[in-house]
Amino acid sequence: MMHRKIIFFYFFITSAIAVYAQQERIEYLPTFDKRKIHYGFYLGFNQNDLKVGMRDIGTVPDANITVSPNIGFNVGMIADLRLHKNLNLRLEPGLMTNTKNINFNHLFQADQQTREVSATYLHIPLLFKFSTDRYKNIRPYLLAGLSYDYNFSSNEDNQDNKSGQFRMKTSNYMYEVGVGIDIYLYFFKLSPSIRGVFAINNEIKYDTDPKSEWTAPIDYMGTRGVFLTLAFE
Repeated sequence: MMHRKIIFFYFFITSAIAVYAQQERIEYLPTFDKRKIHYGFYLGFNQNDLKVGMRDIGTVPDANITVSPNIGFNVGMIADLRLHKNLNLRLEPGLMTNTKNINFNHLFQADQQTREVSATYLHIPLLFKFSTDRYKNIRPYLLAGLSYDYNFSSNEDNQDNKSGQFRMKTSNYMYEVGVGIDIYLYFFKLSPSIRGVFAINNEIKYDTDPKSEWTAPIDYMGTRGVFLTLAFE
């Protein structure tokens, strides 16, 4: 439900700004896209869920694990290299924060059922940007690429769930796909985009006990996220 609200908000804001830009008869920043390299910054929101794959084993036969994601925040810088009139390579390093509650519904003790996973990431995506030709003051585009996440709050080297901490891996790898639109304004280019972010590796750090009720039932746990980003270039 929250994903739908984020997507609706994105399309509402994007449509309103795009309509405004198209009403202007003047073509703003006519030589902007001819630059070989340009820079910018971005800010936005994210909602990072976790995809959980369960093991078909009898260690914890009634295991039932769900995830409750919350809205997070992301901010960063942009370096854009023009490869072709319709193709750019972008490096977008930044910081991303979010919080998730992992619910172990098969555990009966209330203080053991939920683990809050608060995370702050160094997020470093390398993306290809495929753009259409410009029409007046707008230019739609697609994004695709890979990213590296360094989780400052992973707790990877700390004690495990018996001490109350759920551990994740510090280094993780993602792939990203998205869609957006460049809107040329008088002083700068505004680029709203919406993206899906998907983990490649298994992010869970397993407990020392191979029969742990928290981690033994889990075969795979990886990020599935939605980013709503506003870039200023």
